[in-house]
Amino acid sequence: FTHHSTKYYWNDVMQNFEFYRYKSLFSLFLHQVLNPFYIFQLFSVALWSAEDYYYYASAIVLMSVISIATSLYTIKKQYVMLHDMVAAHSVVRVSMCRGNKETEEAMSTELVPGDVISIPANGMIMPCDAVLIHGNCIVNESMLTGESVPVTKTGLPSSGDEATSSYSIEEHKRHTLFCGTHVIQTRFYTETLVRSILYPKPTDFKLYRDAYLFLLCLVGLAGIGFIYTIVLSIMNKVPAKTIIVESLDIITITVPPALPAAMTAGIVYAQRRLKRAGIFCISPQRINMCGQLNLVCFDKSDATKESLVGSTFVACMVTCHSLTKIDGKLSGDPLDLKMFGATGWILEEPTEEETALHNPIMPTVVRPPQHTVPEANQNDPLTLNMSCEIGIVRQFPFSSALQRMSVVVRRLGEKHMDAYLKGAPEVVASLCKQHTVPQTFTDTLETYTRQGFRVIALAHRQLESKLSWHKVQSLSRDLIESNMEFLGLIIMQNKIKPETAGVLHELQQANIRTLMVTGDNMLTAISVARDCGMVRAHERVIIADAVPPKDFYPASITWHYTENPAPTVKGSQEQSYHFAVSGRAFAVIMEHFPQLVQKLVLRATVFARMAPDQKTQLVDVLQSIDYIVGMCGDGANDCGALKKAHSGISLSELEASVASPFTSSTSNISCVPSLIREGRAALITSFCVFKFMALYSIIQYLSVTLLYSILSNLGDFQFLFIDVAIILIIVFTMSLNPAWKELVWRRPPSSLISGPLLCSVLTQILTCLAFQVLAFLLVRQQSWYETWTPQSDCNLLGLQHPALPKNIKNYENTTLFYISSFQYLSVAVVFSKGKPFRQPSYKNWLFMLSCIALYTFLFLILLCPVPAIDSFLDIVCVPHDWRLTLVIIVMVNAAVSFLMEILIIDIILWRLVFKGNQWVYRPKEPPSESIDRWGSSFLSWLFCRRNKSSKMRYLHLTMELQDDADWPPRPFTVTYASSPQSHISAL
Repeated sequence: FTHHSTKYYWNDVMQNFEFYRYKSLFSLFLHQVLNPFYIFQLFSVALWSAEDYYYYASAIVLMSVISIATSLYTIKKQYVMLHDMVAAHSVVRVSMCRGNKETEEAMSTELVPGDVISIPANGMIMPCDAVLIHGNCIVNESMLTGESVPVTKTGLPSSGDEATSSYSIEEHKRHTLFCGTHVIQTRFYTETLVRSILYPKPTDFKLYRDAYLFLLCLVGLAGIGFIYTIVLSIMNKVPAKTIIVESLDIITITVPPALPAAMTAGIVYAQRRLKRAGIFCISPQRINMCGQLNLVCFDKSDATKESLVGSTFVACMVTCHSLTKIDGKLSGDPLDLKMFGATGWILEEPTEEETALHNPIMPTVVRPPQHTVPEANQNDPLTLNMSCEIGIVRQFPFSSALQRMSVVVRRLGEKHMDAYLKGAPEVVASLCKQHTVPQTFTDTLETYTRQGFRVIALAHRQLESKLSWHKVQSLSRDLIESNMEFLGLIIMQNKIKPETAGVLHELQQANIRTLMVTGDNMLTAISVARDCGMVRAHERVIIADAVPPKDFYPASITWHYTENPAPTVKGSQEQSYHFAVSGRAFAVIMEHFPQLVQKLVLRATVFARMAPDQKTQLVDVLQSIDYIVGMCGDGANDCGALKKAHSGISLSELEASVASPFTSSTSNISCVPSLIREGRAALITSFCVFKFMALYSIIQYLSVTLLYSILSNLGDFQFLFIDVAIILIIVFTMSLNPAWKELVWRRPPSSLISGPLLCSVLTQILTCLAFQVLAFLLVRQQSWYETWTPQSDCNLLGLQHPALPKNIKNYENTTLFYISSFQYLSVAVVFSKGKPFRQPSYKNWLFMLSCIALYTFLFLILLCPVPAIDSFLDIVCVPHDWRLTLVIIVMVNAAVSFLMEILIIDIILWRLVFKGNQWVYRPKEPPSESIDRWGSSFLSWLFCRRNKSSKMRYLHLTMELQDDADWPPRPFTVTYASSPQSHISAL
């Protein structure tokens, strides 16, 4: 580029700078304040201020200010951090060569396409995407490419098919240094990560959509009260200002402004408990989602097994790897570390001075320890060769697409070079001379993989002696990796971690389906699935082997059984088989058999040789049939799937875990049940709090509506006592129940608009309404009762002692204040559910202490009136007999509320009518035969639940497949893409 063309390019696309402009504090403030709930709170505060109800208005304002200020501080701090981070890593000084000029120092903002930059030996943060032309680099790209360990980047080939093809980021990613990656150091900050933090994937959870629908119902109810108040006030000739204020007051009573804070409390407490358990969360709203998980995918590579090496192919084992030293410590793929460590060899890398003196291709050297060469065998040529140092001249890093890696090496003193190849046995065998591959290769491979061993094949090739070091650097990979000689197999044991089987059994007992998604060999994965309990011993495994169309033959699926299927009872046939699918077959089925994809994943348990993007596609397919999917992996190759799943759980402490909503500091899957338990507890807490806040609004709405009928209302300090002393204390303590100690077979409801929850709320509303009306009517029948006369009527009748303008201190007000106050506590205790999702309420000592204190205070002021408290709360003195009557009403009310919730809702309606989790198989607990069928049928008819099928797509598919005589396919049959329903026997 010339100076003129560079300036022209700058004018076109500005500078090479990843600029992030964060919003101003005022913009963030407006974004927070314009939230519908805050707008409603502002409206409520203004209305309360007009009524001189400053106390609760001040409390709401204070909570809102603290909430907004905290949010603004957190968001602003994060934005500033991201801005500084992006700026710091986008503007660096580089050594640049432009055209034929010498190397010069320049700022990275001046770089344009075509510039050549030099990377210092001590590493740098890449300010742009660049292609490596010469030399090797060690880079960590954990968040970008999914590699959890440093990867080796090699120079772009100068010959062969790869060199002649046009540049592609995906095809040439092993030669590309991506912007933001920190060469040689474990750090990565890219635009993708910044976008992920700023704009996280939205959570579409039915609970929140139902919450808005429920609020709309409350608004409708408030509308009825609004009209009722206006009509009643007009009939009683109430001033217009009073009509407007009291009518709008009904709306603020029915829709509680404190609802957002109340709903958040349970999630905040759950997040704290998870943190204490070593599980960190960056998306708290997903905690509730964990409570509905019914399927979890596990990446076998890091979640369930340990690797032990058991082979002695020393020459290939010590050279064919991507290990490097960072800060003096050997680093790289765990598999390579195990293999190299087992040999006892030593790896030495050239120093910066040696590299500068000799050439950038100064090789990495491996040598055996001195004590491995016995003095008696010094004259043995083979021993001498094995004891010689070996230099790694060139490396072709491992590629997931190619499933192999290779190196070119030279032994010290040898005139020729050697090529070593390592990879998947099937791939390595296809690149070897056929006469060097044993005839028993397939049988041997199958024998080991069936036993659960992980198998890697090795191959070797001696290169021509005329090849020089510089010439090797220009050879294509395909040329090096051809005509190899098969060496043998490395057998590794996949040892199941001690806690894996127990965790999977616990999940299965809780009716949570488990899948294995791995990059290992198919038969190895199936063996591990059997060992850890995903596939039971008596269950069949059907391998779906799909091949793409070729020549004139269409795509096809061959159905293989891993063993001869045993005869099964027809009724239990659907429970007796599992599908196993490889990554290659999955790609073919997705493209050519879309009508079979959902049917296949419904019973597939093992997915082998899966690429990272295929894991993401699998999660998407599972979600399309209404599974609530959890993904548990190492946070590296599973990045896409972790983001796509409803709940991603990373077992890695690396930066890759930032892409996952949850990160566990433990390296095993024992965190999964803990997370689901906390999710279920948080979900039930959300339901309990929402139901309580709804009842609080309705109870207060009923009290105010009844008092409006006599032109009365609750006093300001009565409102304050109810809203602050009772409601806020109860809301923030009833959410403290920890999760239940074990997972149960039943899952909590997923919707607020469900039969059990609606019936629970409606029965409590009717109970509270009945007892409030009963007390309201009874007090008016007492002999000592005096009717309050409005101010206008006093003037017309010429009474000498007119009543006060505000009718607060009267018998109806006092009676309803006592009854409603006890009702708030009763529904709080009733709705605070414990087992089977949360610990019992008596273990929540703050909640119990709060309830006892409030009950004690209310009974004290009811039975032993204190003049100062009565005056403060606008309570009138009533006879002692009426106080005892109120105690009886309150106690009967509490008993009825308890019986309605426990007996009617939890036992009769849940089990007989709504059939909680009716499509969920309950382990070790078959359906009861003693239920009254007539009663069940009558109640089902009464609630319009007859033969109502589940809305879940995967349950519909299950029912359809039960009636499909051709599913699953028979052994050794073939399904062709041109005729999906036909199976042609291969025998």
